[in-house]
Amino acid sequence: MVIANIISYVLVLLGAVNWGLYGIFDFNLVGWLFQGPRTAGSIITYVIITLAAVWLIISPIISGHGLRLRMRGERASEQHAE
Repeated sequence: MVIANIISYVLVLLGAVNWGLYGIFDFNLVGWLFQGPRTAGSIITYVIITLAAVWLIISPIISGHGLRLRMRGERASEQHAE
């Protein structure tokens, strides 16, 4: 499951970079790589990135750990001391 999480994080980060490039510079990196935003390669890439994002949403639920906002063993009073 750790490998799936790492791959998912990388894919979602690549998707975020693509959105950032598109929003700031009107440049679609995925569309440029596959010679168009609606080519088979682009669509497959978008679907894989979407599945990676969905995986990152549901993996804490599947693992039973839920969403952790603090590191294991860390106390709230230690955070306030800094």
